[in-house]
Amino acid sequence: MSETQFHLAQLNMGRIRYPVEDPRMAGFMNRLDEINALVDGTEGFVWRLQTEEGNATALRPYEDDRDLINLSVWESIDALKAFTYHSNHVEVFRQRHEWFEPSSEATLVMWWVPAGHIPSIEEVIERLDRLRREGPTSEAFTFREGVQPACG
Repeated sequence: MSETQFHLAQLNMGRIRYPVEDPRMAGFMNRLDEINALVDGTEGFVWRLQTEEGNATALRPYEDDRDLINLSVWESIDALKAFTYHSNHVEVFRQRHEWFEPSSEATLVMWWVPAGHIPSIEEVIERLDRLRREGPTSEAFTFREGVQPACG
């Protein structure tokens, strides 16, 4: 199988320092529409989790109401890396510590899915839990490992 038969799913989870309506979160919340429009137009972007509001801040898959998630699907690791580190997104990324608590656990996980597959919330929670439990594998990894899809 070639890489084009697979897409890269990614989950990024973070615990916000304050409620989303708190003025101290305004710097983050005021940039959401801009960053989401940027991702939507990025080459290699396939899909992202969102509500009718156009983002995923209202979704709370974890028990703690301060845990926000970002779930998206990409054509390749390179496409996600380019968006994350080489677009205007990097400005918000560099400021993340103003709005999100540091974590001693993994908060980003990636894995390959068949092209056209949309990950469920249960699936993404399981992948992050697997990474935290087992460390990086071909089933749950981070940018550092850069695992390519299995051929076969």
